[in-house]
Amino acid sequence: MAIIRLSAAERKRISIFITCLLLAVTAWMFYSLSLKYDYQLKTLVTFKNLPQNKAFYPLQSDTVILNVQGTGWQLLFNRIGVGSKEIKVDLASLQRQHFVTFTEQLPAINQQFSSLQRIISVQPDTLFFDFTTRKVKRVPVKFIADVNYKKQFGQSKDIQLKPAYITITGPLEQLQRISYWETDTFRKKNVDASLAAKVNLKQPLEPNISLFPLSVEMQLPVEEFTEKVITIPVRVINNPEYHQVKIIPEKVTLTVMVALSYYADITEEDFTVIADLSLWRKSGASKLPVVIKNKNAYVKISQVMPQQVDFMILK
Repeated sequence: MAIIRLSAAERKRISIFITCLLLAVTAWMFYSLSLKYDYQLKTLVTFKNLPQNKAFYPLQSDTVILNVQGTGWQLLFNRIGVGSKEIKVDLASLQRQHFVTFTEQLPAINQQFSSLQRIISVQPDTLFFDFTTRKVKRVPVKFIADVNYKKQFGQSKDIQLKPAYITITGPLEQLQRISYWETDTFRKKNVDASLAAKVNLKQPLEPNISLFPLSVEMQLPVEEFTEKVITIPVRVINNPEYHQVKIIPEKVTLTVMVALSYYADITEEDFTVIADLSLWRKSGASKLPVVIKNKNAYVKISQVMPQQVDFMILK
């Protein structure tokens, strides 16, 4: 394949040509992007100035199409996801009617956007609402957490929320489906001490649901845990014929992780170890697995020895 060799003068002319071409393309792009264009933008609708004495259902989708006039720059930014993704609609007029029109609110809506673009119209132009009587309901708060503890540390007692209940207001049909309200997810890593924080409640997905208060105070007790070994007698259950049953061994040994503050308070009374004799009657099992019932949710069982026991039916 022949190699084209260019002189220094030819290389210089080609370099100048490419530079001029790039400058011309750049100038053309800037000129084109500076021109005005009409385009459409799909946008989420949110509400402000909600009626205080009415519950309402929007009778259409929560998105609308904006007919926009703006520069090529604004069109480019909107296409790549830069810029406003929602518009706020004022519902003050719902005190006297069951609909709002975008035509009346275009000046206020345009204030939410850059001066380089103007909202000409909105599709649909009118939003309709169905009204019901607002009801009030008191529900418990459900704390949502993603907490990671340092080794040997963990939650030692129940989480305290203040307030533990909140008031929700909205249409009766929606309130009947709500039995609790979640917080935003509280995240923390490498925790080795008790925590206290203000946690926001999750925002309602429906605009006609309101909450009070909007946040709660949380206290998460955290302590260091240590091992404790406890010996518990095995109790036989499901022995309707009152057989005399001998368990071998008669006791099992539990290794548990206990918070230091109540290490001395945890005794065999906090656990029940049972062996179900019905397994022998139904399947002829030669050994019975032991089942542990733990009264304290924050005492963690790390080992059970043995996990199965032998038994003899005495006649």
